[in-house]
Amino acid sequence: MDQLLLNGFMPARIICGENCVKKNADIWLKAGKKCLLVTGRSGAAKSGALADVTDVLDELNIEYRTFAEMNENPTVESCYKAGALAREFGADFIVGIGGGSAQDASKAVAIFACDETLDCKSIYTRTISAKRLPLYLVGTTAGTGSEVTGVAVLTDSDGFKKSISGADCYSVVSFCDAKYTATAGYNITVSTALDAYAHALESYFASTANDISELYALKALQLLWGNLKKLQCDVDFKIDSQMRNELYAASLYAGLAINVTGTAFPHTAGYILTEKFNVPHGKACTAFHPQLLEKAEKYRPEKLEAVCKLFKTDKNGINAVISSLTDVHIDITQEEAALFCSRWTSAVKNFDRTPGGYTPNEAVDGLLNLRCI
Repeated sequence: MDQLLLNGFMPARIICGENCVKKNADIWLKAGKKCLLVTGRSGAAKSGALADVTDVLDELNIEYRTFAEMNENPTVESCYKAGALAREFGADFIVGIGGGSAQDASKAVAIFACDETLDCKSIYTRTISAKRLPLYLVGTTAGTGSEVTGVAVLTDSDGFKKSISGADCYSVVSFCDAKYTATAGYNITVSTALDAYAHALESYFASTANDISELYALKALQLLWGNLKKLQCDVDFKIDSQMRNELYAASLYAGLAINVTGTAFPHTAGYILTEKFNVPHGKACTAFHPQLLEKAEKYRPEKLEAVCKLFKTDKNGINAVISSLTDVHIDITQEEAALFCSRWTSAVKNFDRTPGGYTPNEAVDGLLNLRCI
């Protein structure tokens, strides 16, 4: 019998289903007497998730304050500010409500709240321990899978997106109710679905993949592909509850996959598109996926064949759908591309786990391939 390859670590409790926030009041009661709610400026309220959480907290007489200043690409400074507020308030736990940005930010807030010696730079080099406030997450978009990962992507003082990760970045409990994604419009739905797709495909091709991550990745891809084709065909397509449920489930499966493997080069290279050209994160990742498929065709042909069989198409068919939904074109010179990519002078894990490896020079080529013609 072949050796089992099932290594993984995911300590968060996942509770899924309609109205799961309200149906599990006992969990909130055990969490503490005070909490800080971390949200974006409008998404948590618009989705109904914020009201559901505060209704439960009010019923249980749990005091709370709300920090609603997290932007789409949360800054370390905002997380530090929220952490200081949590300490001042005496919060017992943190609740992150929103899409990937709010959830990622809340992971950093929980760390800052429990360690006043950390500053904005040292969170990246901290000694990872259990020293953080307990964290509870409520997701409102179907993309990042932050509910089930030990990673958070933050924007540093230089405007660069960088990740933190570790055992202190997992939630205690994640509440996963697809109804909160219903207020996401077409563009957000597409971009977040592309993010989940990027997670799943990059994980599947990654050199760090194992049996369990491949199961998660393939399940996510199976749920995503048909829905992505529907979204590609008609911008006025009515996104019903079944699609919302499938996309949200896919984002969680994809999150579980990258929790084992990490992502490949498109996620790191895509940071430039978000930082410099304001491209939404999901589209910034899949903009590089034609290059990823070229890598897979050369170094993981059996896996590319499996994906094509699952999708009932070939590499060109995959590129046609994803490129149509991504539709990223930028105005960039060779000199600018080289300057942007010069930041990757040392080893980059995402590059190393890419099929065949990936270099800064290849990243330059990837950016130039996106030039407006």
